[in-house]
Amino acid sequence: MPSGRVHNLINLAVYAGLSAAALYFTQTQALVITPAQALSFTLGYGAGTLLLSPDLDLSEGQVDSKRRWGPLGFLWVPYGMMFSHRGLSHTWILGPLTRLVYLALIAALLWGVVYALVPHTLLPYSWLHPRVPVNHQFLGFKVAYPLLAGYYLSQWLHLIADGIRPDHGLRHSGRKARATLRRFR
Repeated sequence: MPSGRVHNLINLAVYAGLSAAALYFTQTQALVITPAQALSFTLGYGAGTLLLSPDLDLSEGQVDSKRRWGPLGFLWVPYGMMFSHRGLSHTWILGPLTRLVYLALIAALLWGVVYALVPHTLLPYSWLHPRVPVNHQFLGFKVAYPLLAGYYLSQWLHLIADGIRPDHGLRHSGRKARATLRRFR
């Protein structure tokens, strides 16, 4: 299995190739990529490569992704305790989703603590009662979809380099189910 540095080099090489192809196709007007889409994809890809690696399931030890979080790296230790290495966290759809949900839970917990401890008079009114109209089309096609595409692509490249096929989770859970059924026969 490749080291963290090799995973990062693979992702960087693929990103360079994708950037060159995107630039070529936009110059020939065969493809339209807005700056917001390009930035969103790049942020998702970078976060997935450098901060949210599938190897965070090893975060009890020294993992590059955990180290990049600096003093907040300790936040990933419970994640490493919840998931075995190359288990659910290394599946193609649910694995990346587990890291996003874990991050969202931490953010919600942090927001709850801030909301409970900081007097409401010190918080901006818009934080308490957001009433700003949201352009969902902009958020979807211009920001959210490219962000998720970049994030998932970076995760999948890691899994490919580890030799994990897209049906990894299904084969693994199927094996467990068959073994459990054999015990009851």
